Amino acid sequence: MLFKIAVIAAAAAMHPHLGARLAGMGEHGVVNLTLDSASGRICWAFRVPATGITGASVRDAHGMKVAELGMHYTAKGCDAAPKRALMLLEAKPGAYRVWVDTKGHPGDLRGTLFAGMAHM
Repeated sequence: MLFKIAVIAAAAAMHPHLGARLAGMGEHGVVNLTLDSASGRICWAFRVPATGITGASVRDAHGMKVAELGMHYTAKGCDAAPKRALMLLEAKPGAYRVWVDTKGHPGDLRGTLFAGMAHM
């Protein structure tokens, strides 16, 4: 019975909708993520005025890549991601950052994830 309660409590603490306010190099923007750890999919929607964007990813506190947001940058899309990574993002979003790479600067725009949706 205690195990069942723990599983229900853990599921209630999961956050499948995440957002981040992005800033860097004089630019600002937002990204919203929708995670589906059961199917191993991550979807995103960026609102970023920067040009020359080449890619985006989610990284941990040490800068290690946790999930790639597509092979090439697109403002909106979905892609497969490791289920374990998605579960970690849902459980503790504030421990991860979104990095947006441009031609001249990898990780040019960055922002810490939080539970909920980001607005400009």
